[in-house]
Amino acid sequence: MSNVQETVVLHGHIIDSLILAKVLDTILMLGGTFDLEEVRIGKTREEPSRAKILITAPSANLLTEILQAIQPHGAAVERESDCTLEPAPADGILPETFYATTHLPTQVRLRGVWVDVEAIEMDVAIRVDADRTRARAIPMADVKKGDLIVTGREGVRIIPLVRPKERDVFGFMESQVSAERPHGHIIRDVARRMEALREGMRNGREGCKVLLAGGPAIIHAGGRDALTWLIESGFIHVLFCGNALPAHDMEAHLFGTTLGYALSAGRAVPHGHEHHLRTINRIRAIGSIKAAVESGVITSGIMAACVRQGVQVVMAGTIRDDGPLPGVITDSVVAQAAMRAAIPGVGLALLVASTLHAVATGNLLPATVPTVCVDVNPAVPTKLADRGSFQAVGLVMDAASFLRELARELGWKG
Repeated sequence: MSNVQETVVLHGHIIDSLILAKVLDTILMLGGTFDLEEVRIGKTREEPSRAKILITAPSANLLTEILQAIQPHGAAVERESDCTLEPAPADGILPETFYATTHLPTQVRLRGVWVDVEAIEMDVAIRVDADRTRARAIPMADVKKGDLIVTGREGVRIIPLVRPKERDVFGFMESQVSAERPHGHIIRDVARRMEALREGMRNGREGCKVLLAGGPAIIHAGGRDALTWLIESGFIHVLFCGNALPAHDMEAHLFGTTLGYALSAGRAVPHGHEHHLRTINRIRAIGSIKAAVESGVITSGIMAACVRQGVQVVMAGTIRDDGPLPGVITDSVVAQAAMRAAIPGVGLALLVASTLHAVATGNLLPATVPTVCVDVNPAVPTKLADRGSFQAVGLVMDAASFLRELARELGWKG
């Protein structure tokens, strides 16, 4: 069988961001060969570089596999053509050969013009409007019969991330997880970024929200006061959580316990295992967390700070929730949509001590949003990276230590 060939083009900061090296390595690793037909290297940090690569493979299937593997690095087939479109055959059903997105900035070619795909996220499809002038990422469940869906890989190109000029923990955009790495410099970089984003929020700039997705270990481990201070000081603007974090946060206010353990004494109290249930019941009787805060029943803690500061809260429930609290979304598809609607404008995401919400949030975020995943279990940031959120920096440490160190870097005296 004769070899098959295809020419691809790389353009941008492909040298200093190691993109060219990654593409060439991928071609060889998958069993192809390459010839560098053209390489033009930018003379300054600002000037882009360009490379034209002729890829040879022993079969069309292998060539397709290679092209698929290098596309996320920005490798585009030289023979440009418009993307192919097929109508969705039914509500919630995509065409068989639909293009599955990454979370990197993506463009599609429509009538000879490259168009940015709006609201990009991983593992969804791309819908093109009837005029073929706009494109938007769309979850499978939201597809309607007749929607124009991008199929195949022609006419689709991905814009790879590049390293920023200044030194920064997010500069390499690679998730490296280790319990033995020092955390101080990473937390300092995160704090400086949060200061800049808060200033941007105060000046009305777009893309400056900080999102925190958190689990109940924040309360159990002693991070409640630090997170409350971060919210009250204007550093957190969106909160994703489940039923447990607000339940135990308000339990701490009403009973001084979390999961029945006295926060001050560090020991179980008689019948303390009932406290979170009694907390949920009381809030349900009042009608909402906001009403409980405004009526003075809940005056301290994370949820009280969120209400006072106008933080956007999305509580996505799980199958094991007690109650749940009013406002907890029990339909996972509806919860996903609510989280997705809160993503625009986020400039930094902190995923702290919640496996389910960390992975879910990471999957919804575009790769351009720097992300920190903190968990005492190294499997959580590793799982997030394995799911494709390579921009997430992983910290293996307990939630309370992270939040206290972060808050102190930002001026907390606790």
